[in-house]
Amino acid sequence: MSKRRADVGDGATIPWDDDTDVLALLQGGRIVACEPLPWGSNYSFAVALARDDEPERIAVYKPRRGEAPLWDFPSGTLYKREQAAYLLSRMLGWPGIPPTVVRDGPHGVGTVQLYIEPDDRLSFQQIRRSQSDDLRRMALFDLIANNADRKSGHCLVDTTGRLWGIDHGLTFHSQGKLRTVIWDFAGEPIAASDISQLEAICEQPCEAEVRGRLSAWLSRGEINAFYRRVEHLALTGVFPHLESYRSVPWGW
Repeated sequence: MSKRRADVGDGATIPWDDDTDVLALLQGGRIVACEPLPWGSNYSFAVALARDDEPERIAVYKPRRGEAPLWDFPSGTLYKREQAAYLLSRMLGWPGIPPTVVRDGPHGVGTVQLYIEPDDRLSFQQIRRSQSDDLRRMALFDLIANNADRKSGHCLVDTTGRLWGIDHGLTFHSQGKLRTVIWDFAGEPIAASDISQLEAICEQPCEAEVRGRLSAWLSRGEINAFYRRVEHLALTGVFPHLESYRSVPWGW
């Protein structure tokens, strides 16, 4: 699939192996500190990871047992959706989602995601102006992943100027759940290169690879619904208009 991805991309695609060292640290590093983070409806923790003689790295740990029950998402699945979102972003090459693994930790199994130091000088309005192209791809990703919780605080620019998206636990529902603050592109055409990538992941053997990677984390029905969204957007080629009464996330 990586060859096909390179063929249809615009040169910005990141090879899958670029995250190898970081993923190895996240997966196998010793958790030498674990402190609760004071925000969000689900329990999350800042952890320090150490391995051999490497410098410690900070990550965000979200255990399954810390997930608050929801009426519309199956209990104990949010960490799986975080992992599925990361894997999909790596297969597409966009948007930027920090390296993420599923592993055991002090409070049981959950995701461990590399912490991204944000440039706190930038407001979301400034990000809209300075990162328009990257934000467009993030909006497209949210459409195909059915992101029910894209808040402005989930869009970060690091100190090098790269845009990252975080908090993807409320994704991949089989029913339409899109809630997002990224309304900028409604009614506009999707870039031809991005449509080509959507078409590519619907072709064999790419579709088999995508389904195989996602099947460990999502149900068959959720994967089928994901493909229906991809096919619809590839066919229409336009960012849809959103419904103001239901498409804005709570507490954005």
